[in-house]
Amino acid sequence: MKKLIIAMLLLGGTVTNAQDRYTSGMEKAFGLWQEQKIVEASNLFERIATAEPDNWLPYYYVSQVNTVASFGEKDEVKLSRQLEKAKEFLEVAKAISPDNPELLIQEALINTAWISFDGATYGMTLSSKNVQLYSKALELAPENPRVILSKAEWDMGSARYFGKDTSPYCKDVERALELFATFKSDIPFYPTWGKERAEQVLASCK
Repeated sequence: MKKLIIAMLLLGGTVTNAQDRYTSGMEKAFGLWQEQKIVEASNLFERIATAEPDNWLPYYYVSQVNTVASFGEKDEVKLSRQLEKAKEFLEVAKAISPDNPELLIQEALINTAWISFDGATYGMTLSSKNVQLYSKALELAPENPRVILSKAEWDMGSARYFGKDTSPYCKDVERALELFATFKSDIPFYPTWGKERAEQVLASCK
């Protein structure tokens, strides 16, 4: 009995240590990202993902870091390398967590980065995919503020492109901002971005 108790305590200690390493590693990776150390942040998220093969979040953040860094990138070789890595890690995250609205938004952001780089080449095919991704995300999570905001921004961009009024989508941005005040997740490091962006978009609406 004594041996069993000791074994259980040791196992508990191992789990706690692993959780502590995960927490400290993720916090360090976010710190690097905040310091604009993109490669270092991506590499650290990647190492955490390798150590956490059943956790979609580190894979998601590898994808997100590389996607965000791609907006405004003029070097096609560098852009391709970043977005291919983003897609690769996103696919693993999707395998771990199917039908995850946060991952659908991330996939749409990768597509948007390509469209932003070369609309003539990628706009036609990827735009229709984004419409499908945002529709599915909204169906899965109608109360997720990131879903509502991202879809509204996409709809605004499409309206601008075709010379249409963007104001009908302002109410969606306002709704997203309301939901940011109440939306919570118990999962450590679950995505929280979007509130400041919603405030900026809503200000431009007014």
